[in-house]
Amino acid sequence: MQTRVILVSDDSDFFEYITPKLSVRKSDEIFKFNFADLPDKIHFINSSLLIINSENNKQQTLELLSIVKDNPAIVFSYNEDEEFKLKCYKEGMFAYFTLSTSDEEINAKFIPALKLVASLEQSDRYRELLVNNKLITKNNEVYLDCNNLLDSELEKIHLSSQRAVLGAISPDDKSKFIIQSNQIETMVLNNIRKNDLLINYAPNKYFLLLYNTDIEKAQILWKNITTHFTENVFAAFTSIGKKNRQQLVNEVLNKLHLAMNKGFSTSTVANAFLSGGNFKFFREEFNKKIKQIIAPVFYHIQQFYNDKLFGMKIEQGVGDGYSVLYIKSKNATGSFRITSPGFSTINIDIEFSNNSKHTEEKNESKRISLEPEELEEGLLQDLLEQFISEFKRKVEDVST
Repeated sequence: MQTRVILVSDDSDFFEYITPKLSVRKSDEIFKFNFADLPDKIHFINSSLLIINSENNKQQTLELLSIVKDNPAIVFSYNEDEEFKLKCYKEGMFAYFTLSTSDEEINAKFIPALKLVASLEQSDRYRELLVNNKLITKNNEVYLDCNNLLDSELEKIHLSSQRAVLGAISPDDKSKFIIQSNQIETMVLNNIRKNDLLINYAPNKYFLLLYNTDIEKAQILWKNITTHFTENVFAAFTSIGKKNRQQLVNEVLNKLHLAMNKGFSTSTVANAFLSGGNFKFFREEFNKKIKQIIAPVFYHIQQFYNDKLFGMKIEQGVGDGYSVLYIKSKNATGSFRITSPGFSTINIDIEFSNNSKHTEEKNESKRISLEPEELEEGLLQDLLEQFISEFKRKVEDVST
């Protein structure tokens, strides 16, 4: 495996001094730069080992360390300087050499640094594989396979009993037409840790999975992130606990929409369900909910997406006690049906039917059960956008 070793120094004698001491392999490449001649985009380098001669360039060394944090860097100084060494370690330095460092000590640090670079190269290849399989976006570490990723991560969290927080992020209706998705992604990714996950849920909506933290710290993090936005971008957080994916999604999206509405409560129609009453009254209230919330959201989604889904068409239907949205393509049909079977539950049944002769997978279905007060406009729109995104991915998978 080939590794790049980048030597940085304004003293040409340093290159002659250090090169023979390095246990490089024939396949490894060595590059030599003066500080003034470093490439403008040195911070974009991947999987490289830097060895920096800091003599007479201590400030430049610290600045360089601060922008190449994802690559191991060894600092060389002619003399011991404990204060400077401490600053270098704070900036992520891997090791520190001086003239008194023996060849054996140099190799004892150099070889592990090469191994670290090799692991970074493997990580880059793994990332490329994720991009090729459409699991993350090309330019940012934004994961796309929302449901499967959340299920697998929640399983790990539940087994380890570690603290974790799920956040939901979205601009408001006005801002979503102004702000670009990559602006949100870049700001969030620049402020979270490497093991935290940003997941695309729907257009301009994201989930943020934060490990080993609590809601209070998550809110402080988001407050810092919002200082970078000129538009209104909102977030809400909920603790993972022992909840399953759908419980968490419903809970955090409801909190998000409450935050976006600045404390506006759920509709009086939803609250009417809480007052009790007989089944006839419950059915009447559910039918009102269909007219006042469900049908308008279905209509909005239908009008918004029909011109954007090439080869697909959205239709809706309604009857006594149910409302359904269909999305159809040449070889597949998806249905999003909302019904109320009793006094205290609303069911959303999602089904994908595949009519293609080229695959054995014919039908796939799942159910989401909500409390009546949970089904409000914002959550319903999110669930429908996720339903359409999943259908599009399934159609693409069949056609490839």
